[in-house]
Amino acid sequence: MNGIPTKDEMRQALDNRNGRNLQDKFARATVAICGLGGLGSNIAVSLARAGVGKLILIDFDEVDITNLHRQQYKASQIGCFKTKALADNLKEISPYLAITTYTQRIDENNFQELLQGADIICEAFDVAEAKALLVNGVLEKMPEKYLIAASGMAGIDSANNIHTRRVTNCFYLCGDEVSDVADNIGLFSSRVMLCAAHQAHMVLRILGGKFEV
Repeated sequence: MNGIPTKDEMRQALDNRNGRNLQDKFARATVAICGLGGLGSNIAVSLARAGVGKLILIDFDEVDITNLHRQQYKASQIGCFKTKALADNLKEISPYLAITTYTQRIDENNFQELLQGADIICEAFDVAEAKALLVNGVLEKMPEKYLIAASGMAGIDSANNIHTRRVTNCFYLCGDEVSDVADNIGLFSSRVMLCAAHQAHMVLRILGGKFEV
């Protein structure tokens, strides 16, 4: 006996909390998370807890000691690929979650193949060039896909400045849209998690048929 609830028990608990109709929409969804750092790892945890059916996790990097203050990894996972480490952690939270991992860098030649199975795409990179490549590529080549990106979560400024803005019908932007780690402003776990929570919550709202104006 390991104490892990059955799949039906876990689903019933979510149905009781969120309602069966809404939970059905979550369970049928596939969400891609591009970048598994402070934003991506926290997005993934929130979506796993909400009962989203499948996550596509994409990152080429390994867990480093500098990641531990804001990312959903353990000290014992230093040196492991983030895709493997995060998948292991998510399975402890949501044992029946379907996960596909790609331990590679997204580029202009592979992003369509990697993301074609996703209903919603979360951009969670920490490098401006990677953000631009993904956002511009999806908007140009995959305009039917919902895309939730992030801009501005560094520093210790007010949490109230983090917001979600609908840019186009399928494109949303979360963050304060101002702060930048390039300005030597530190990344604090609390503020990064706030932005990640905005992204994750927007995923759930879209799946539930709720859209920002």
